[in-house]
Amino acid sequence: MTEFRRFNGTSRYLTDPALEAAVNCALVLERPLLIKGEPGTGKTLLATAVAEALSLDLVRWSVKSSTKAQEGLYIYDTVQRLYDARFGDGDVKDIRRYIKHGPLGRAFSSAERKVLLIDEIDKADIEFPNDLLDELDRMRFRVLETDDEVIAQQRPVVILTSNNEKELPDAFLRRCVFHFIDFPDQERMKRIVRVHHPNVDEQLVEHALAAFYRLRNTDRLRKRPSTSEFIDWLLVLSRAGVPGERILRELPFLGVLLKKEQDHEAMRGGFRN
Repeated sequence: MTEFRRFNGTSRYLTDPALEAAVNCALVLERPLLIKGEPGTGKTLLATAVAEALSLDLVRWSVKSSTKAQEGLYIYDTVQRLYDARFGDGDVKDIRRYIKHGPLGRAFSSAERKVLLIDEIDKADIEFPNDLLDELDRMRFRVLETDDEVIAQQRPVVILTSNNEKELPDAFLRRCVFHFIDFPDQERMKRIVRVHHPNVDEQLVEHALAAFYRLRNTDRLRKRPSTSEFIDWLLVLSRAGVPGERILRELPFLGVLLKKEQDHEAMRGGFRN
C-alpha cells in the first residue's frame, strides 16, 4: 500500500473538516473520490490542491459528451501509421509506435505517482463510468493491438467531479468515496475572498457579500452566480472604485454575475422590495 500522507488543504485552497476527511478516506482506502456540488464551488481546483499538498503531478482528463472510456486508456493512431506506410517514414510493422496513452494510461504507466482528475464525468454517456470500473478497480488494462498489459506502477490518486447532470450507476458509486461540496456561507466566502483579493476594502467586501447572497437567494434566477463569478465581480467593483453603498442599490456590472438573458430581465432595476 502507498505511504499515507494527510491532506489539510493549501494556502490557496480553503477546506473544511468534512472535505478533508473525505479526501483522506480516499487516500487511505485507495479508492476514487467522487466530488459533487454546484458549478464554481471548487471541485476541479480540489484536484490541483491535492496534487500540490502531496507534491504530485496532476493528470487532467476533461470529459465531454462524446468522450469514450477507451480514449482515457490509449488510442491506436491508424492515420499516422497509414501516412508512414505511404511516405516511408519509420517501421510501420512496429505497432507499438502508434499506441498513444490517454490520461488514464499515462497515470498508470508513470514511474511516479500521479493525481488523476476525471473532470465532469457526468457529461459522458451513461456507459462511460461502467466502462472504467474494471480498470479503476484493478489499476491495469490490456492493449488489444499488441496484447501488452499496462499495470499501474504507482496507484494514482483518482478524483472525479460531477455537476449532477445525470445519475451515475450504482455499481460505480459503490467503488467511490463520495463528498458533496456545500456552497460556502458568508463567513467562509469572506475567507475565500481574502485568499484571492487580500487588499480589497473591507467595507466593499461587506456590501458585495450582502448583495451577492441576496441575489443568490432570489427565486427569480434560472442560474445562480457561483463563487468564481463573485470573486471576479468583486475585483471589477474594486478596480472601478464603486462605493459600497451603491452595490445593493444598483447591482453594477451584473453581467459578471448573471449569464442568462432571462436572469438579467428578472433583475432589471435591481432588487424588488
